[in-house]
Amino acid sequence: MIQFEKWHGLGNDFIVTREAVSAEDAVRLCDRRRGIGADGVLVVERSDETWRMVVLNADGSRPEMCGNGLRCVVAHLAQEGPDGGALSIETDAGLKRCRYERQADDRYRVQVDMGLATVGDTLGGPAGSRCYHLVDVGNPHAVSFDPFEEPDVDVDGPAIEAAIAGGCNVEFVRVHDDGRRLEVVVWERGVGRTEACGTGACAVAAAAVASQRSPADTTLAVILPGGQLDIVVSEAPHQVSMTGLAVCVFRGYCPPSGSDNDD
Repeated sequence: MIQFEKWHGLGNDFIVTREAVSAEDAVRLCDRRRGIGADGVLVVERSDETWRMVVLNADGSRPEMCGNGLRCVVAHLAQEGPDGGALSIETDAGLKRCRYERQADDRYRVQVDMGLATVGDTLGGPAGSRCYHLVDVGNPHAVSFDPFEEPDVDVDGPAIEAAIAGGCNVEFVRVHDDGRRLEVVVWERGVGRTEACGTGACAVAAAAVASQRSPADTTLAVILPGGQLDIVVSEAPHQVSMTGLAVCVFRGYCPPSGSDNDD
C-alpha cells in the first residue's frame, strides 16, 4: 500500500507521498472518481542533507516547479519539526529556501524565496484576441492583462498552452487598487483550470511590476479562485517571494500500481 497525505494550497490539491510514483500511477491516483483525486502528486525524496520535491501533474507530465505544491511539501516536512523554522527543498527548478509557521494542527503559513523571474517577449493570442507576456519563474507562463470573459479562459488557455514548445501555464489578470491587488484566473499546463497556481501568481506579479502596472518591493495581493497569495517582487532583476497557506486534508493508504480498484 502507498502511504500518502492529501494537502491543498488555496484549493490547488495534491497527493504527497515519500514513495516512488510513476507517471501512470499519478494519472490513476489523481482521478477524482476512481482514485484519490488531486491536481498532482508530490513525491518527497531525501537528497543528501536536504529534501527533494518531484511534481507529477494529473496527466502524468512532470513540470519543473509548483509553488503551491512546494508549500505543501514544506508543511508536510514541518510536522516533524518545531512550530516555526526554515527548510531548503531541491526542485527541478533549483534549490528553494522556505520558512514556515504552524498556525494550527495541519495548517501552516509558508514563505518561499522563488528566485528570479524573467519577463521576456510577448505573444499574440488566437486571432489576435489578446497579448501575453512570457514569464519564466522556473517554469513557463503566459500572462495577459487584457480584458477577458470567463469563456475566453477555456479558448485561449489550451491554445496558448499548446503554442509554446513543451507547453506553458496561462494567466488572465484584472488589475485593481493601483496595481496592489491582482485578480487572476489560471489555465495550468497538464491540468486545465485550477483553484490556484503559486508559480502563476509569481509570474503575474513579476509581469505587472515589469510593465509598471504594480509597484516593486511591495506586498501584492494576488487573488485566485481558491484564495490569496502575498507576492513581493523586487526591482530588476526581479527576485520573487511568495507567502501563503498549506493545509492537510486527510491521510491514508491506497493500492499500489496494478491493483484493480474499479470494483
